[in-house]
Amino acid sequence: MSTSTSEHTTTEQATERGTRRRGIVRAVLAGGLVLGVGAAVTLAAWNDSEFATGTFGAGSFNLEGQETPGGAFSDHETAPGAALTFEVEPLNLAPADVVYAPFAVRLDAATTTDAVVTLSSVGAGANAANLTYEILTTDAFGCDADTTGGELVAAGTATTAADAATFDLTQGAAAAAGDPVNLCLIVTAGDGLVEGGAATVTWEFAAESVSDND
Repeated sequence: MSTSTSEHTTTEQATERGTRRRGIVRAVLAGGLVLGVGAAVTLAAWNDSEFATGTFGAGSFNLEGQETPGGAFSDHETAPGAALTFEVEPLNLAPADVVYAPFAVRLDAATTTDAVVTLSSVGAGANAANLTYEILTTDAFGCDADTTGGELVAAGTATTAADAATFDLTQGAAAAAGDPVNLCLIVTAGDGLVEGGAATVTWEFAAESVSDND
């Protein structure tokens, strides 16, 4: 009888110890979960950003010409363009006659880049093939038999010459027009000039901007 009681007591003690151990394990597990959550919170990071914005705009570009002494510069963007004033009557030519006309080009005050100008010409009419020309660059505006200057286009150039010459133009400073390039156009009638025949010659001064970023 006493043996049964002792065994019962031993069983209860064992059960109680098992219960305590399970409680300790649960407490440890619960503590581990709490520690795990705490570790996750410490992984948060600071965040910051920087932004940069570029603002862009286009410049301006315009070529203008002058055809008379003391005259204003203006645009002549399409053919036939400016009417040249020749010093000798150009409508009553005979073989070997020479006529002269001044012209000037520059970049206007709004232009924001330099330019390279390419010169070409187109002749039309019965006597176009019987005319040749020469162009000089001069210090002042004007052109006649006494004019001297640098040779831009050689004498004897055909009126149908493409890309006959190039020259530079510089933009003006502080919203001013650029310095002009003064030209003297000299046209010579050939020996084969047809009586009563007409001709027109159109010179094109094609300006191309020169980028400041090149």
